[in-house]
Amino acid sequence: MNEILALALAGMAGFALGAVFFGGLWWTVQRAVSSRRPALLFLGSVLLRMSIALAGFYAVGHADWRRLLACLVGFVVVRLIAVRLTRPPVERENQRAQGISHAS
Repeated sequence: MNEILALALAGMAGFALGAVFFGGLWWTVQRAVSSRRPALLFLGSVLLRMSIALAGFYAVGHADWRRLLACLVGFVVVRLIAVRLTRPPVERENQRAQGISHAS
């Protein structure tokens, strides 16, 4: 039972790491539009986000591939959610229309 709990906590930690990583990316893109030095902003952001993610994966993994995998799954789930939420409205409507036409 403790192992299942550890894997669930690792998955939640991966979810949190993904939220920080992709939330930071979204914030960076929003700020870079009006920035005088967007390249510097992107560079600093990617270094900070990668450092946090790698440190988090290292801390959660504890040299156990199952915990690391659970963490990665949580991270990827957040990526899928972020991609879906940040899709342009036109693309969302096209996908809905295609889904309706394929279902018929």
